[in-house]
Amino acid sequence: MFTQGQIIFALCFIIVFIGVMIYVYRKDLKLHKKYYKGSYWILVAFLIFIGLLFVVKKYLKE
Repeated sequence: MFTQGQIIFALCFIIVFIGVMIYVYRKDLKLHKKYYKGSYWILVAFLIFIGLLFVVKKYLKE
């Protein structure tokens, strides 16, 4: 399905991409802590909302 060259390229790309993403995230860590303080509450609220949708769907299905 894939040639050996394509597989090698994909693996190299994934390794380099993940490395660059880690480097950039660590570089901007101070800014993230400053500007995105409290953003976990938005994630919690979103997960609760999705959970409620599943509960309502299951309740109405019966």
